[in-house]
Amino acid sequence: MLHDILGLAMFGSAFALLLTGFPVAFALAGCALVFFAIGLMTGAMPYAFLQAFPQRIYGIMTNDVLVAIPLFVLMGVVLERSRVAEELIDTCARLFGAVRGGLGLSIFLVGALLAATTGVVGATVVTMGLMALPPMLRHGYSRSLAAGSVAAAGTLGQIIPPSIVLVVLGDQLGTAYQSAQLALGNFAPETVSVGDLFAGAVVPGLLLVLLYVLYQVLVAWLRPAFAPALPAEARDLGPSPVATVVRAVVPTVALIVAVLGSILGGVATPTEAAAVGAVGAILIAADRRGRRSAFIARSTAAALLALLVLTAFVDLRLGREVVTAGQSAGILLAAALCALVAAGLLHALWRLAADGLFKTIARATTDVTAMIFAILIGATLFSLVFRGLGGEDLVKDALSAMPGGPAGAVLLVMAVMFFLGFFLDFLEIVFVVVPIVAPALLQMEGIDPVWLGVMMAVNLQTSFLTPPFGPTLFYLRGVAPPEVRTADIYRGVAPFVAIQLAVLAILWLFPALATALPRALYG
Repeated sequence: MLHDILGLAMFGSAFALLLTGFPVAFALAGCALVFFAIGLMTGAMPYAFLQAFPQRIYGIMTNDVLVAIPLFVLMGVVLERSRVAEELIDTCARLFGAVRGGLGLSIFLVGALLAATTGVVGATVVTMGLMALPPMLRHGYSRSLAAGSVAAAGTLGQIIPPSIVLVVLGDQLGTAYQSAQLALGNFAPETVSVGDLFAGAVVPGLLLVLLYVLYQVLVAWLRPAFAPALPAEARDLGPSPVATVVRAVVPTVALIVAVLGSILGGVATPTEAAAVGAVGAILIAADRRGRRSAFIARSTAAALLALLVLTAFVDLRLGREVVTAGQSAGILLAAALCALVAAGLLHALWRLAADGLFKTIARATTDVTAMIFAILIGATLFSLVFRGLGGEDLVKDALSAMPGGPAGAVLLVMAVMFFLGFFLDFLEIVFVVVPIVAPALLQMEGIDPVWLGVMMAVNLQTSFLTPPFGPTLFYLRGVAPPEVRTADIYRGVAPFVAIQLAVLAILWLFPALATALPRALYG
């Protein structure tokens, strides 16, 4: 009984502390230490639980999967600070401007492309808010429709791979799935990887973009004054329209193919693909720094592409007992290509440093990465103490007692996560809620871990748009023109939150939308 009281009090205290605005990492860690001391004094938990904490921290710092986080963050920051994203927004807006509602359609296309190259929602929303919102208002778009479109397009980085939320969800669900199988007596547990979630999120992400586009088309058809076409002078792509479009779109698409394609094709792990993406983003940024830098960057990109192709067809591992002549030639060629890539990357970094971008990129990447890992460490201590107080058993009993069996339990968890999204950031929800509820859910019959992860990711995406504390609303409010009121932003995002909930319902009814592609790729 004491365990149950302390467990509930601990969760409630942490939630109340988070609502005060106290830094998340310290709120979780401080709450855990306080209740650990209470549990120690009352005999509710042994001291040995806290002795496991250093091992948990060491496990986080040596986790290969989590190395992908700073690399994906770096990729997004480079594309945002080097103005590559701005060029993409401007070109797509001119390309679709002749169509009624075309400017809104270009916002969703650019949002999807940036989501597939960055996965950093804040940078995308700020960039699109600065570059796309003023032209939409200037050309007569409804304030609420313009604000809602920019906010919704900016949050696509939550669900379209490579997404930071999918990386942390994949890590947390992988651990929870192994724990669930061990609890069921399977001592050779299967694993759920970040790549599985990336593959599972592709179709739902594209479905979400499609529904956004259909909504924009419907509004433009029913209320033409809300989404007019652009005048001819605003659609000018210059003397060479094809070259303008190719220069803006092709590098981004190539980066998507290199990163996401290598993961889904099994050529690279998410961490390896993130490294390739970071290098590719740096080369794309250097390509905009003059003809000489462009030539070196493109040559380096070609060498990197050749290296990826070579890796797919030739076994380049060293130290084998038997090495054929073809493998020896492949290893020598790979070494030469690596040297070329290294030289080109050093030149690109030097060029960015000369233009004053390197310092700001490094600082922004470090800030975001440190924030994520600080929350992860605090949440790890919180979940460890919560488990020591018997909270995990309490959650398992509560979910098992839900009417409707596994479906009722999943529905309850989805409802709780949606409610928490009104007040908490997605990282707080992932690191606090998922380790507590996922092991219990995955022990139930018929719950696929990939489907559960994608459902959680779509649900968490709504947390970016739901008032009063949706981060996207704050990002957009900070860069929106004065004539766009907060009420306009709230009204604008409401239809898109409804669309996200509709996608959640579709995934509930048709789980194969999330599970078919991973099974086809990985079996």
